[in-house]
Amino acid sequence: MIDMQEVYKTYPNGVTALNGIDVKIESGDFVYVVGPSGAGKSTFIKLIFREEKPSKGTILVNNKNLHKMKWKDVPFLRRDIGVVYQDFKLLPKMTIYENVAFALEVIEETPKNIRKRVMEVLDLVGLKNKARFIPDELSGGEQQRVAIARAIVNYPKLLIADEPTGNLDPDTSWEIMRILEDINASGTTVIMATHSKEIVNTIKKRVIAIEGGLIVRDEHRGEYGYEI
Repeated sequence: MIDMQEVYKTYPNGVTALNGIDVKIESGDFVYVVGPSGAGKSTFIKLIFREEKPSKGTILVNNKNLHKMKWKDVPFLRRDIGVVYQDFKLLPKMTIYENVAFALEVIEETPKNIRKRVMEVLDLVGLKNKARFIPDELSGGEQQRVAIARAIVNYPKLLIADEPTGNLDPDTSWEIMRILEDINASGTTVIMATHSKEIVNTIKKRVIAIEGGLIVRDEHRGEYGYEI
């Protein structure tokens, strides 16, 4: 699924975010990415869906070499990757239905299939009855569930969640985690960057810890390992 070999990333301002990353993530894995702020987690995540390019090294995602990939091919890579952000990134003037449907419209799916699939994923995240609402009419937790629905509507092989519970209250955070576990159980690989010690230590999964641009720990059913 994902294979990084000797990956380095230095930004134009001279900051080195990743300093020689080697890691493999298999299809169907659920992986937490943890570490202190500024450790390189966000860069690690962005490299996987080609928001950033490595300065050196090899990144294979679904057998595609991201370093050599031409920009025109990036949208096709992203059809197999869903991304959930901490700040939701919903389109404020569109309804919940339209926000989710948009991800299928850009790949020219048929209207009939769009209607069917959008209602399926809204039902999965418990928001089928709020399809005609706009984002401002929903709570933060509901907006995050919409963001998840949008990310998985195209049946992605990989779901990347960047601090998906960071702005949510504890009860809502556990609801989001249950949804992510269900998505993973259906066969989708999940990579989740998080600062939540309680979630990582309670819902045991693989833990990759990044510090100073290096992977310092990679444990099956690992602990968070940092004081908050």
